[in-house]
Amino acid sequence: MKLKGIGLFALGTLFGLEGIKLLSSKDAKKVYAHCTAGVLRMKDCVLDQATALQENCSDIYAEAKAINEERACQKAAEEISDEAETSDENE
Repeated sequence: MKLKGIGLFALGTLFGLEGIKLLSSKDAKKVYAHCTAGVLRMKDCVLDQATALQENCSDIYAEAKAINEERACQKAAEEISDEAETSDENE
């Protein structure tokens, strides 16, 4: 039983050391570099899309404010005309 545990520990250590060698090889470093380059390209793409989205949102917000101001002016004009009609009827 103890021999089995020692054997498993030795085997795990051997695989761990070989894994470290594999992960630090030149081929693995090339893979890491290509993956990192892909992530950086993706980051640039996402930032460009976020900037475009912010610009569109700003345009929409400005248009919405203009619509609300126009409606407020129309409502004020209607109230003024309603008051004028009411005062004409009372006279």
